[in-house]
Amino acid sequence: MKTLIKNGRIVTAVDDYVADILIDGETISVIGKTLEMEADKVIDAKDRLVIPGGIDAHTHMDMPFGGTTSADDFKTGTLAAAHGGTTTIIDFAIQNKGQAIMEALDIWHEKAAGKTAIDYSFHMIVTDLPHERTKDLKRLIHDEGVTSFKLFMAYPGVLLVDDATIFRAMDFCGNEGGLVCMHAENGIVINEIVQRALAKGHTAPKYHALTRPTQAEAEGVNRAIALAEMANSPVYIVHLSCYDALKKVVEARDEGIPAFAETCPQYLFLDYSYYEKEGFEGAKYVMTPALREKWNQEKLWTGLRMNDLQVISTDHCPFCFKDQKELGKDDFSKIPNGGPGVETRMSLIYNGGVVPGRISVNRFVELTSTSPAKIFGLFPKKGTIAVGSDADIVIFNPNKKMTLSAKTHHMNVDYNCYEGMEVQGVTETVLSRGKVVIENEKYVGKAGDGKYIKRSRVSLKHSEPETAAAAR
Repeated sequence: MKTLIKNGRIVTAVDDYVADILIDGETISVIGKTLEMEADKVIDAKDRLVIPGGIDAHTHMDMPFGGTTSADDFKTGTLAAAHGGTTTIIDFAIQNKGQAIMEALDIWHEKAAGKTAIDYSFHMIVTDLPHERTKDLKRLIHDEGVTSFKLFMAYPGVLLVDDATIFRAMDFCGNEGGLVCMHAENGIVINEIVQRALAKGHTAPKYHALTRPTQAEAEGVNRAIALAEMANSPVYIVHLSCYDALKKVVEARDEGIPAFAETCPQYLFLDYSYYEKEGFEGAKYVMTPALREKWNQEKLWTGLRMNDLQVISTDHCPFCFKDQKELGKDDFSKIPNGGPGVETRMSLIYNGGVVPGRISVNRFVELTSTSPAKIFGLFPKKGTIAVGSDADIVIFNPNKKMTLSAKTHHMNVDYNCYEGMEVQGVTETVLSRGKVVIENEKYVGKAGDGKYIKRSRVSLKHSEPETAAAAR
């Protein structure tokens, strides 16, 4: 199958030009001016951006949590991702305490097999790592294409691991080409603050935020970076939410320490005031880390411009307001943590970043696709438009506007965090490895179009990805 994309403005992390693209099978075959070649399908991309498919490096599909399971499985979640212009997700397999790591991976392979609309890969959440189990990490890195591992400083008794376990994982990964991703919050102290709040009868959703101070995140980030430095290993901070935590990353990177971090749209566009909504409405925004005071947002945008934050992921972990969030009706600590976002990321970042001039269109592509591809071992197969790369391509209308709403989104959840927000920049057509899966905003693919992608080992010896285009 050959597909010809004509007249588009091709934008990558470093390029911006008008040309045609010939796709042969699953990969890009030719890029050139006014190509006159035979093709089975011709797509006119005049007045459109032609960009690499988005890579969401942080999603939680079909994830058990807090007595329930995230509302999107791999079928609904990846279909929603495709509608939003994302062509690859990296989800999290979870090792329960005492469980064999390979068994955990098998369970997540089973959850995803034959369901996905787009390509996918896995990180591994590690909760139990005695010395003898490090051989399983080696097998994942070298044989299974799982080259990143998430460890938690939060959720005592469930996911939290001690500093010795974190150091052990970092030391091993630093030598084997793996990367440790840290959920960095001081969960032990947070738990103490939560118990004090509940003892005072403070049960409303806003206390989720009020019991998780920014200092607890900053302390976790600082500790994660210190442990990584001792282990001579890179570290990646997930879902960084506030300036207190960002300062620790900036300081480390200025010292040349290979510290990397992502933020998420919710921390760029939502703030603490959402918890003050009437009744139980604030539960919709219970996620971890919590939403912060609004002034943090411009600090995060500065971090994105200056490459102290390299990636914008979603931490997509939706729970329906009815039946699921309501599990914490009388106790904020029982509200399932997480919110929906995999479908809205690309339009939100274009509208809030490129349209007002906070970031360039090249930086938009870098943050949403190229940088996660490089950091997580997918580049240049993914994350760019180049001859030989996978034809994961989004045809994006930079001028069209739409209103975000639960009535029109495709995520399997009964609310939208950005309900009623108008955004400029809309995904119209999406190709996943050369196959059109979204055409003129309509899904034309089928479950199972996506495939599991093994990722290559990580090589992040310095605080800059090899070919970063941004300006620090």
